Amino acid sequence: MRTIKELYEYRQMIFGLVKKDLRGRYKGSVLGFLWTFINPLLQLIVYTFVFSIVLRAGIEKYYLFLFVALIPWIFFSTAVAGGAGCVLAQKGMVTKIYFPREVLPISHVTSAFVNMLYTFVVVLVVVFIAGVRPSILALLCLPVIMIVEYLLALGIAMIVSAVTVFFRDMEYIIGIVVMAWQFLSPVMYSVDAVPEKLRGVFMMNPMTSIIMAYREVLYYGKVPQLSTLLLAVVMGIVFLVIGFVVFGRLKRRFAEEL
Repeated sequence: MRTIKELYEYRQMIFGLVKKDLRGRYKGSVLGFLWTFINPLLQLIVYTFVFSIVLRAGIEKYYLFLFVALIPWIFFSTAVAGGAGCVLAQKGMVTKIYFPREVLPISHVTSAFVNMLYTFVVVLVVVFIAGVRPSILALLCLPVIMIVEYLLALGIAMIVSAVTVFFRDMEYIIGIVVMAWQFLSPVMYSVDAVPEKLRGVFMMNPMTSIIMAYREVLYYGKVPQLSTLLLAVVMGIVFLVIGFVVFGRLKRRFAEEL
């Protein structure tokens, strides 16, 4: 409770760091903020070409099937892989001034989350053009799914950012893990493509239920199955609690380690 109270008191610091990150993300580039939309669109074109023409996934409107999962995945991978070094990147602040150290992973993940929200403007336009008309109830589930993914990403980012302070190789290891994680998540393929005997293990991947929930709303236009949504909520909360506990125990030695 004390940590939560402190974080509330330092909320302006979180907002300031998020604003600074968003402004500096594409500073100096010609296209600037437009890269927020160009990056995912370029990835969409490449993946659609590979899986629609070369490997022939055989999924109707594959570009939409992929896009509604790819954008959430980009947020998750950015939050986790980039989050690994977020404490190290601010070691000057950590060693010189007092503030709740949780501010650093929270501001990093929040910045990535806001960036995803901007990109979702394009996602919703593509969904509309594709002719998908989700029900109002289905659309009301979308913020819930986003919040759950945010909690999951934050929990994992807190763990890896804290561990990286003491084990610097973690920053590079987590980049490889996230790359492999993408192929073990149903971003580019359907869960139905997974052998039935492996689906139980496959569902233990916390991103599986989240991606399925996004896809049910934005590709199939329906309310996610309650079991899928509940699984995502439980996993998101579990990882967040673990993240706070691990970070809370390790942060006491940040200053002396840095």
